[in-house]
Amino acid sequence: MADDKPPPEFMSALVTEHFVLQSTASSTISESGSRVSIYLATLSSGLVAIGFTSSSPRALASLGFTVLPTVFVLGWFTVVRLIDTSVANIISLRRMELIRRYYASLAPLAPPYFEVDDSVAGNKGVQYGRWAFLFTMASMVILVNNVVGGAVIALLCDLAFKAPLPAAVGAGIAAGLIGLVLSLRYEHLRLTPVVLSSPAATTMSGDNPGLT
Repeated sequence: MADDKPPPEFMSALVTEHFVLQSTASSTISESGSRVSIYLATLSSGLVAIGFTSSSPRALASLGFTVLPTVFVLGWFTVVRLIDTSVANIISLRRMELIRRYYASLAPLAPPYFEVDDSVAGNKGVQYGRWAFLFTMASMVILVNNVVGGAVIALLCDLAFKAPLPAAVGAGIAAGLIGLVLSLRYEHLRLTPVVLSSPAATTMSGDNPGLT
């Protein structure tokens, strides 16, 4: 517990910082939801448009090779930004936890109102472990986006190279699985070190979350 009363200027700055961190954490969640909605809306609209051309192989090929690659690239942009916002959210929560610990040290009656996060239960009862990255919004988009990528490869083999249908489907599945593994590996390398790091280490690296 602190022996000296903190200066009012410091407390004012600390409360402001806490408010800014809360706003940052909220904005990352809002941005993530908006980006996922944009991606899924684009994908669904593209699939509807492709469905109207399914009776004409020529029109199907033209539209499919235009829309699906565009959606796939958009999906990758979405994934990268979703991972960025996840890192920013974790760093904001960790910094708020440090501020809450300081609040708990200001007076003997303060600790019950600023209870420190349980190391077993995790943040607000949610445990974030080594495999937590599999259940993020980024992982959801990664799965859907690599299905789109596999479909592009399958269409390319079928319509452009006139490959037998089983071979085209097999190539699409293989491409989708390879893309899925590589994408999840990228997310794992970006997100897991931040999740498993200590709050102090996270705070020290928080000025540039893109380097994690």
